[in-house]
Amino acid sequence: MRHPDWVARLAALLREAEARAFHPREWNCALFALAAVEAVTGQRPRVRVLPSLIASADSAGFPRVAPLLAGTGDVVLAPDPDRLGVVLDAGRVAFVGPRGLLRAPITHCTHAWRIG
Repeated sequence: MRHPDWVARLAALLREAEARAFHPREWNCALFALAAVEAVTGQRPRVRVLPSLIASADSAGFPRVAPLLAGTGDVVLAPDPDRLGVVLDAGRVAFVGPRGLLRAPITHCTHAWRIG
């Protein structure tokens, strides 16, 4: 279930993350996705660290959807290399990059999870 104020909470996270550079342990795609889920739902999901990023994301228990059906606040995965991101709006996603958030078309994504 989505938090009543999820839109403002997600917007605040995206503002904070805009210029936050990637760091392998402190700010990576998984931590960004977890922060987005917490912003949208108000709760931090339980996730198991598994051999693949897809399996780890599946362990949170959210249903998979086709990437083109994902909506704002849903989590996506793009390949080469695998990375998690968050749907921003119609057809755009954000990922953690070397100097802050990177935006890309959702068509780059191969998997998506409906949050809330």
